[in-house]
Amino acid sequence: MRKKTTTGTLYGIGVGPGDPELITLKALNILRRADIVFAASSTKNSHSLALSIAAGFLKEDVPVELLGFPMTRNEKELKAAWKDNARKVTGVLRQGKDAVFITLGDPVTYSTFGYLMQTVRETDPDVPIEIIPGITSYHAGAAAAGRVLTEAEESFTVVSGAMGAEQLRQVIDHTDNVVMLKVYRNYGEIIETVRRLDLAAKSVLISRCGLEGEEIVDNLEKRPDITPNYLSMLLIKKKHGK
Repeated sequence: MRKKTTTGTLYGIGVGPGDPELITLKALNILRRADIVFAASSTKNSHSLALSIAAGFLKEDVPVELLGFPMTRNEKELKAAWKDNARKVTGVLRQGKDAVFITLGDPVTYSTFGYLMQTVRETDPDVPIEIIPGITSYHAGAAAAGRVLTEAEESFTVVSGAMGAEQLRQVIDHTDNVVMLKVYRNYGEIIETVRRLDLAAKSVLISRCGLEGEEIVDNLEKRPDITPNYLSMLLIKKKHGK
């Protein structure tokens, strides 16, 4: 009788916001022994920033496969992509191979890995999955800007600006500080809201943190004409600036 193959482990690894030196030692050790590496890319191109960050740490000749995720809000298209990618990953795991899925920042914070993990579990609940946390863009951004995110009894709230300024308006009266990610597409509306709240002078815009072309703009009242990069975030402090 043929011996049953042991299922490999899927590792979700956060490679940090951009600087390869911010990859954790645990992530590094797993990357160096992975049988195959997966990374997300848009279906419109074959680029993966997470892969470019981790590339120097992969063992020689390790297979790398990009999983296409469409940039759409169409739920039917998204679910079809998740299922297709989950099948690809579980197919490898069932061969007894350990697979790594690398993602920017942290795997459980605004990450494609969350969707993949959920779909893999629905496809095969017995697949072993381990999550290796990574440094988030906003922690690296705050460090680069010399900003304290929160202290003493202060609170801070992380929101997305992908749909505009609505989430900022919802939380601003209930928190001391705000981290707003994904601000590039609706930056005009977002910064106008920040100005109306009289917080522009207390906010900092960080783009391409840890990457070539990193830019930190303190006091947004002085730079009203900014067109932010895709990889941009806002740090907003209500009580004081620096």
